[in-house]
Amino acid sequence: MIGEFVRHLFPRVVLRRNLRITYTFCLGGLAFTTFLTLVVTGLLLLFYYRPSPTGAFESIQFLESSVWGGRYLRSLHRFCSHTLLVLIMLHTLRVVLTGAYRHPRHGTWVAGVLILFLAVGAAYTGYLLPMDQLAFWATTTGMELLRVLPLGEQLRGLLVPDHIGGPLSLLRFYALHIAVLPTLMLSLICLHFFRIRRSKGVLPYL
Repeated sequence: MIGEFVRHLFPRVVLRRNLRITYTFCLGGLAFTTFLTLVVTGLLLLFYYRPSPTGAFESIQFLESSVWGGRYLRSLHRFCSHTLLVLIMLHTLRVVLTGAYRHPRHGTWVAGVLILFLAVGAAYTGYLLPMDQLAFWATTTGMELLRVLPLGEQLRGLLVPDHIGGPLSLLRFYALHIAVLPTLMLSLICLHFFRIRRSKGVLPYL
């Protein structure tokens, strides 16, 4: 799988017709590039962020006011998080409209849909981390909406064992945002590219 993933990113030959700009604009590739940008900017933000109810907002203020390029770094991370969701949704829409989810590419479709759900989860868990008023009330609204889903009450109790913005809740959102969800996303992205390589009918390069 890793070999196919690398060959997908660095093909030996690219067909001339696939170098033209088309209506798809390589949405999958753009989404993956945005994901990599999120990983890099997120790793840099880790050097300053403190995952505690008292230190989270202060660390963000320090980053934006006292760190050279800190405001730009945080803004780029937030912008890429929105961009990733838009690109994945557009990519999903393109797959639906062109029927590219049908056999034998249904496995690729399933992996892509799971990536979409994980991206939404990563964006939501990251929303609480600044611990400002917008983050608090947006997370509170999301947790209340979660109650109406099947097993939503149990899931809410798992994510928020104390209260919104509490020490344990913030730590769980932090762990999900920086470790669990990105790792799952990267694993599914590798599987997604592997399935694309295996579906020779949609292979635009060698």
